[in-house]
This record gives sequence, structure tokens and C-alpha cells, in this order.
Amino acid sequence: MSALPPPTPSEIAGIRRRYFFMMSSVFLIDAAMTVLYCVVADAWRVMPRNLISGALVLLVVNLLLARTVFAPVDRFLHGQNSFDDIQRPLTQLPIISARNIGLLMLPLWAFRIYAPWFLPAESDAFPWPPLADGIATIIIVTLFFFTYTYFLASDYLAKLCVFLFRHFGRNLELYYGRYASKLGVALLVIAVAPLAAILIDIHSYDGDKLRTEVMVDVVDSLLAMAVAIFFVIRSLLRPVNLLTGGMAKVADGDLTMRVPVTSNDEIGALTSAFNRMVEGLRDRERIRETFGKYVSESVATALIQQTGDSNRIQAEARDATVLFTDIDGFTGIAERLPADTLVAAVNEYLELILEPIQRNGGVVNNFIGDGLLVSFNLPLANEDHANAAVAAAVEIDRLVTGRTFAGGVALGTRIGINTGLVIGGTVGAGDRLSYTLLGDPVNTAARLQELNKTHGTRILVSDATRQRCGERFIFNSIGTVTVRGRAEPAVIYSCGERAAVVAA
Repeated sequence: MSALPPPTPSEIAGIRRRYFFMMSSVFLIDAAMTVLYCVVADAWRVMPRNLISGALVLLVVNLLLARTVFAPVDRFLHGQNSFDDIQRPLTQLPIISARNIGLLMLPLWAFRIYAPWFLPAESDAFPWPPLADGIATIIIVTLFFFTYTYFLASDYLAKLCVFLFRHFGRNLELYYGRYASKLGVALLVIAVAPLAAILIDIHSYDGDKLRTEVMVDVVDSLLAMAVAIFFVIRSLLRPVNLLTGGMAKVADGDLTMRVPVTSNDEIGALTSAFNRMVEGLRDRERIRETFGKYVSESVATALIQQTGDSNRIQAEARDATVLFTDIDGFTGIAERLPADTLVAAVNEYLELILEPIQRNGGVVNNFIGDGLLVSFNLPLANEDHANAAVAAAVEIDRLVTGRTFAGGVALGTRIGINTGLVIGGTVGAGDRLSYTLLGDPVNTAARLQELNKTHGTRILVSDATRQRCGERFIFNSIGTVTVRGRAEPAVIYSCGERAAVVAA
């Protein structure tokens, strides 16, 4: 991943300020409901008292609690906490914020409804409501503000998570919420609570008082429902929209896409799983672009760890063994066979010889015509690379000897093997990358493969490779030969597996 832009002090202040403004919006909704009540019930006398009590509780006390809730996130934004330290409070931000509002609303509305008990001067103008209506009002109002705050804080959490993802590259990994529970609470508040309030009014009042109370409940319920529906829908749909947008980009081929995890429920877990899936696709695509499809899963995993986020394997020089293969007499075979039969035969041949290459830890670096360039110990570490390369060559020879492929054609194999200091690294520009091997051992292995035609052999091995092999194989000296491209002559050997030679 490219370097992420650190947040500026003004951006940190802005995301922090947004949380406190969100929490103070509870007072604005409460004040609006108070004014509506006073208008409908003609209760102007209680409005100053209700507004002042609301300001003290929902601005002063509420914002002090909000400061405590946001403190861990604030410390992280200023570099004083690690992300792991804030995962739990961050994930629980909506429920803790809503809990605090609920705990504040219970005593606030109990005071408002039963103020005549504290203020005897108001008892004549505003008598105590019936017990059922008073308790129901306190519970319903508290439940509404709890739900409003929860979904409002969930919406804020989504924005905060996008902010953290954009500047720190971190996503939520803890999921305490349940999507079904959120929907259930939203349905309870939007649909059931207003109806329950009206039914309790019908049970508690009659005449003009009933009409007034029902009117108050209807007006307050309409306001509450409008606000709740807006934030519930936005909170529930925001993470879904982000996820579907990410899916659309991946479908268009953008495998660099990562979606910020913005919810603490099943949608958040699904988004995290989506990011892991895209990362896996990106890793496979990276390996496919560099090495093609012909590396095993274990090799691919090791290569992914080496490439990191740069998509390039760091260049290095390492003692390695290089193996070249080529199909004997391929030009004549290609002239005789129809194109589709030829391709089928070559594919069958490659499928056969790739298995021992992969099993012995070889990495196919390139296809050169009908041949393969394979490396051992580079880029994938293999201390016994010389033995591994010879073992793969001997098994390939055994598998193809006497076998016919599509069209009844025999595809004999010539193999050259050499060991020495090899340079390997990713070369190319833009999206056109390839892992390349450089050095004299590579060229010598290619020449040894060609010398099989001269000496009537199927596997030729350099002296450097022979010296690194153990007792498993028998090497027969061909002699000293001049290898094209090298000033000094080289000693070369044919080889076979000792058990096979003894059996023969």
C-alpha cells in the first residue's frame, strides 16, 4: 500500500468536533419536542423550566460524558494510543453514547413530568398525570432518544472509520453489533412506541384532555419518526453502499480496492471478509503476472511474502541451480501435426513435467519456445538445490521416456543443469513485470541443454552441480567441452538415479 497522508491538525479537530456536535444535537431535538408540546398543550409556563433543565443535562453533563467516551480515540489521533488500544471503545462508541443519553433522559423527563411534586406552585396549573401515562412517557421518550443516539452515533462511526482508514489504513476487527437487533429496535421505536403512547392516552384520559394528549403524542411522534427514519436508514445503508461500490470496482478489475469497515455488525464482518478476498485475488494476480500460472500454492505463498506491497521481488545474487528443458525435434513435430493437436500435446507434456518441478521446489521463470527455464533456491530458498534440480530432471526423463501424447506423438526432453551465482529480480515497467534470472550459470545451463544433441544424451550436468550432489545419483563424465559463450572449457556429465542404474 502506498504511503497514507497523515491527518492535519485541522482534520483531527474537525472529526472530533463532529462527534460533540452530534451529541449536542440531542438537545436540539429535545428542545424542538418541548416547544411543540408547549404549542399544542398551551403550556408556555413550563417551557423555560424544561429548556433550562434540558440545557443543563443535555449540553453540560452530556458533553462532559461525551468527552470521556471520545478520549481513547482522541489519544490515538494524537499518537498517544495504538489502534489496538482503541478497537473496543471504537466499536462500542454507538452503544456507549446511546447508553449515556438514555441514563440522562430518565431523570430529566421524570423531573419534567413530576415537577409539580418539586414545585408546588405549578401543581394547580399542571396536575400530575396518571401513573401509567407518566411512566410510559418517560420510557418511550428515553427509548426514542436512545435509538436516535445509537443510529446517529453509528452514522458518525462510519465517517470516523473512513477517516481512520484513509489516514491510518486500519479497519475495525471487532464486531459486537447485530444487524437484526438494530432493525428490531428501529421498528420498535418507529412503529410500536407511538402507537403504545396513544393507547395509554386513551386508557388514561377522556374528553378534551384526551384530545390534547393524543395531539401532543401525534405531533411529537411525527417529529421523532422523521428524525429516526432518516438516521436509521442512513446508518444501515451507508456500509452496504460502500461494500456494493467496492464490489463494482473489483468486478471492473480494480484489485487495489479496499473498503473501509464502517459498522460493528455482520455487515462489518462481511466487508472485512471482502477485503481479505480481494487481497487474495490481488496476491494471485501479482504472482500470475510475474511467474505465470505455473507455481504451486506453497511457492506462491512464499513469493507473496517476499514481494510485500511493492509487487516486486527484491533483486539478489544467490548460489542457485538453473534447469533448462527443451523438446527434442520439436520443429519437425510442429510441421507434421495439426495446430490443435500440437497445442494439446504440448499442454499435456507441460502438465506432466511441471509436477516433479514443483514438488522439488523449482520455480518456472519463463517459457522459451517449447522449453522451460526453472530455478532452484532463487527466489524460493532451497539449500539442497542441486540435488533438487537433478531429481526433477531424472523424474522428468523417466516420465516422458516411452510415453506418447495427444496425436500419438512422443515428446522426448533434453535438459541442461548448472549451478553458480545467479542474479534474480523483477524487471519491467508499469504493469508489465517479469521475474528474470541473470548470470553466466543461466547461459551455461542453456548451452548444456543444446549439447545433448551433440552427445546423444538427455540430461547434461555441469561439474559445479555434480560437486553439490550427494550419492543418490550416478554421473558419467562426457569430458571437457567448449561451451558457446564461455572462454574456458567445461567438464560436463550425464546422470541418472543410482537405484535406476543398478536395476538396469
